[in-house]
Amino acid sequence: MSYVVDVRGLTKAYGDMKAVDGVTFQMEAGKIYGLLGRNGAGKTTIMHMLTAQLFATSGELSVFGEHPYENSRVLEQMCFIKESQKYPDTFRVIDVLEVSASLYPHWDRDFAHSLVEEFNLPLKRRMKKLSRGMLSSVGIIVGLASRAPLTIFDEPYLGLDAVARTLFYDRLLEDYALHPRTVVLSTHLIDEVSKLLEHVMLLHRGKLLLNEDTEQLRGRAFTVAGSAEQVAMFLEGKDILHRETLGGLVTATVLSRNGGELVDRKHAQALGLELGPVTLQQLVVNLTQRADSRKEAIAR
Repeated sequence: MSYVVDVRGLTKAYGDMKAVDGVTFQMEAGKIYGLLGRNGAGKTTIMHMLTAQLFATSGELSVFGEHPYENSRVLEQMCFIKESQKYPDTFRVIDVLEVSASLYPHWDRDFAHSLVEEFNLPLKRRMKKLSRGMLSSVGIIVGLASRAPLTIFDEPYLGLDAVARTLFYDRLLEDYALHPRTVVLSTHLIDEVSKLLEHVMLLHRGKLLLNEDTEQLRGRAFTVAGSAEQVAMFLEGKDILHRETLGGLVTATVLSRNGGELVDRKHAQALGLELGPVTLQQLVVNLTQRADSRKEAIAR
């Protein structure tokens, strides 16, 4: 299979500190990926390497089957919307759109201007006079209207209210359905975007903790609740992400092995345990906390 992005053993080091540490993953065409993780996890560093703005220290990286650095064939197929995009002081909103039209071969001018109206942006206002939310709206419009085969959004919603964020999610899904491409969303609003994501990649301290299709992941992760004795019987040999006790009730979050989720759920039900869902945000929190606990235990 040919991948849009193919990364193998990718590392970016700054002296003794590894911002990205031996990461391997692939991205397929026509999928929405969530690149998740805490601040400093390595997300932005990876995005900068994918878009040829940083050199890797070691490892292999290809985008559309080629190395992206100084490669116009690859770069014109990518659109990277940064968290804090800078613009020339003299640029107005209309200037950003016109420049974007010249940069992206698949640019849709009519779509861009319809989004300008929906986000209520003043076309003739200078970029440096825009609010934080308006700046985010401009980035969202460029990212969507570019229709780039690989479109990357790094925290695209800063300063946007809930209504504007919902508008972004709705237009992204609608246009993605009509014009499939590979979309990468790097965000902290995990619960808000969880329904959009088809594949999740979780980074922590430069390493990849999770790399899995969202539906498969939702099936594998669940909570069980019941008496201490019943829960202890169920948890034996399981991958336990979190456990807490309240009086005589014990609640635990588990992650079944691939293909073993149905057996685990039937086992829990046979023991009389109550099963519950795990949100993507809860799963991310549990996995990162467990990784930190293991690191602390090794350090001791």
